[in-house]
Amino acid sequence: MLIAILSLTLLGSLLGLGLGVAAKKFHVEGDPLTAEIEALMPGSNCGQCGFPGCPGAAAAIADGSAPVTVCPPGGKALAQALAAKLGISIDLGEVADQGPQIAAVAEEICIGCCRCIKVCPTDAILGAAKQIHNVIREACTGCGNCIDRCPTEAMTMQPVPVTLQHWIWPKPEMVGA
Repeated sequence: MLIAILSLTLLGSLLGLGLGVAAKKFHVEGDPLTAEIEALMPGSNCGQCGFPGCPGAAAAIADGSAPVTVCPPGGKALAQALAAKLGISIDLGEVADQGPQIAAVAEEICIGCCRCIKVCPTDAILGAAKQIHNVIREACTGCGNCIDRCPTEAMTMQPVPVTLQHWIWPKPEMVGA
């Protein structure tokens, strides 16, 4: 029994050491600008931009083949942050920004088909077949994939409700300026 434990410990140590050496030797250095842009993006990998997730969109923005307004869930705030990061000026007049939104289920018309669950990139929708579904507000990124897949139009996008966790003190209005 002791020999088996020692041999497995030795084997695990050698394989772990081998993996560590291989990770150092075959490490591929990525583009730091792409990593910074990806860190700014929502990270929902929804695909609304036409790229395979946020890493693909970040790489396209970094090499200049995609505009900074490519991410619909990010809206104007993300486009401004990306433009500032890249040092470019942009016109946000054509970018529609309805503010942060999350999905909601109209329970009276939900048939429990589970189509919305299959396309949600963050697993924010709860439910089972032939049961009413619900959305976890904290997990929903507002990508809107579920809206297109719902056959009964039970899924809608609604503004993020104001709660103590999301409330922001409004900016004061400039009087007489």
